[in-house]
Amino acid sequence: MHKVYDKWPQLAREFFKMEYEPANLDNIDHIIFTGMGGSGAIGDTLSAILSKTKIHLYVVKGYHLPKTADSNTLVVTTSASGNTLETLTMLDSAKKAGCKVIAFSSGGKMEKYCTKNKIEHRNVPILNSPRASFPVYLYSILNVLGGIVPVRKNEIEESIRTLEHMQKQISSSNLDSNPSLDLAQWMSGVPMIYYPLGLQAAAIRFKNSLQENAKMHAIAEDIMEACHNGIVSWERPSNVQPILLRGRDDYVMTKKLWKVIKQYFEINKINYREVHSVKGTILSKIINMVYLLDYASIYHAVIRKTDPTPIQSIDFVKQKFR
Repeated sequence: MHKVYDKWPQLAREFFKMEYEPANLDNIDHIIFTGMGGSGAIGDTLSAILSKTKIHLYVVKGYHLPKTADSNTLVVTTSASGNTLETLTMLDSAKKAGCKVIAFSSGGKMEKYCTKNKIEHRNVPILNSPRASFPVYLYSILNVLGGIVPVRKNEIEESIRTLEHMQKQISSSNLDSNPSLDLAQWMSGVPMIYYPLGLQAAAIRFKNSLQENAKMHAIAEDIMEACHNGIVSWERPSNVQPILLRGRDDYVMTKKLWKVIKQYFEINKINYREVHSVKGTILSKIINMVYLLDYASIYHAVIRKTDPTPIQSIDFVKQKFR
């Protein structure tokens, strides 16, 4: 797994420049992205990117297509394996609703369905696992949907350059002053991941990666919402550890709130960690934070003497629930 992660910048560049046929889709007024697990994290990332534009993207992780879906809706279905039941159900629902559809998978039932029903499909490989293949799928989708998703090429290039810089800091070849390893060594209890709205994609992804790679419990909460409920849980001692995900240019009120939260933790002698985003666009911020935090989950798995790759519990559920 770590060998794939070490190649994330290279993979991002390679698949953004891959000669995929671009999507030729007109008259789109909103996008629905559907995918589960590692594929769902891509939808969260695209939603954050498009939040800065006039295009609305709705992420669905489940079986039900929104009633608003129609012929002016683009439904993007992503399943790395091509066999995810929820995503296949959504694909069929989108076809029946008359939506414009494009699918991404490494093959499987999804590719067969698209071929049979003349639906646009792009074949994207899995490298090690769907979660390790995150940049492969994200940059392939940005490549294919370039005419629809308004992300400029210079923004893509910036994100890849910052990934290359991040790779030097966190890769398995650097065990000195490695922020991912440092965070992994600090974690000893249950991480409570606090995030502002713009970094939700990175927070949910970190929670999922800790669960899949390190086989541990983890919690993620919006910092604004937590201050109206979750903050009260710190009044009792526990083995929960707060991790604050911060953007370089968070909203002014969010910055004020971080100061208050840190003051609260310090007064109550609650040890916490902060993870700051890189400077740049929302794409650069999220992809680099995902990279740093994913690698922390792998290092933590190693520290716990756990193989990060197998996902026996997920396999059990998939075998029983068909």
